Amino acid sequence: MASSSWLPVVVCALVLLQAVPAARAARAFFVFGDSLVDNGNNNYLITTARADSWPYGIDTPDHRATGRFSNGKNVPDLISESLGSEPVLPYLSPELDGDKLLVGANFASAGIGILNDTGIQFANIIRISKQLTYFEQYQHRLAKLIGPDQAARVVAGALTLITLGGNDFVNNYYLIPYSVRSREFSLPDYIKYILSEYKQVLRRIHGLGARRILVTGVGPIGCVPAELALHSLDGRCDPELQRASEAYNPQLEVMLAELNAEVGNGAGGNGPVYVGVNTRRMHADFIDDPHAYGFASATVACCGQGPYNGIGICTMVSSLCADRDQFVFWDAFHPTERANKLIAQQYVSGTTDYISPMNLSTIINLDRHLHD
Repeated sequence: MASSSWLPVVVCALVLLQAVPAARAARAFFVFGDSLVDNGNNNYLITTARADSWPYGIDTPDHRATGRFSNGKNVPDLISESLGSEPVLPYLSPELDGDKLLVGANFASAGIGILNDTGIQFANIIRISKQLTYFEQYQHRLAKLIGPDQAARVVAGALTLITLGGNDFVNNYYLIPYSVRSREFSLPDYIKYILSEYKQVLRRIHGLGARRILVTGVGPIGCVPAELALHSLDGRCDPELQRASEAYNPQLEVMLAELNAEVGNGAGGNGPVYVGVNTRRMHADFIDDPHAYGFASATVACCGQGPYNGIGICTMVSSLCADRDQFVFWDAFHPTERANKLIAQQYVSGTTDYISPMNLSTIINLDRHLHD
């Protein structure tokens, strides 16, 4: 039986998520990255990295798969709620047109990484360089709608989220024993290499006009059910993958500080452009002590097969849990909607241990004059 001590935490989280002023609905939101933030772009691609069939989306209002790798909402959806806005549409959606462009766009694509050779097994995914090309296309479309000057103001005043890095370890360096990248680089040198590549990506996003950019670190990749199924007999996280994220995240923080020193202040001259999000710490809270947050399991996925339900993908023939709220993980890699809500709350009101140098509530307050 799960502990009842989590109730105040969840109630507080839901209240605070709804408490950020809805008046910020006019602020656009842009999303770049991988499956943790993809909300349906891969539905429009011929690829195996898709979440467009049941039981994905089982807890949405119409119980249908949306392309999100979740039973319901993902973190971008919950951030949109905190902005007082509707969820942004996938860039490839034919519905993204007219006034919908003013809300922003989601360019993310499941399977990608910082490096172009990450996720090659999935084929036909939108690599980060292509996502940025689409961002340029989006701005041309927006300029046709509202004029170039106003379009530039929308982009500069927007919130941007980018989530990359996990696949560069899970689906590249550690994908198979003696992978090409692991033979080419020691782990410390690989981390330096991908961060140098990431730095160029982040510079380009700024060069394309983004002025408030949330950059997530790599989560506890050694603790996901897929890795437990491969490496763990007792439910303990894989130490080698954990070592990778432990080494990567502090260096990412240093790199973001360097970028902030390069570009100066963000939107309206208030505070930094780049904000670091410690997703490893956010996940670790309820992986380390799931019962304190009302979860029955932080090792077994709700949907899947094999040990820890961590083998293969979630399909209609998979083992499926009855109560998704009891599980940290929805499938072999991705959190449930309720876990996403706890993660999103740390974006909104977390201390600098979770999001630094300031959280989303502070950003919204600082940038309020840009949207008044």
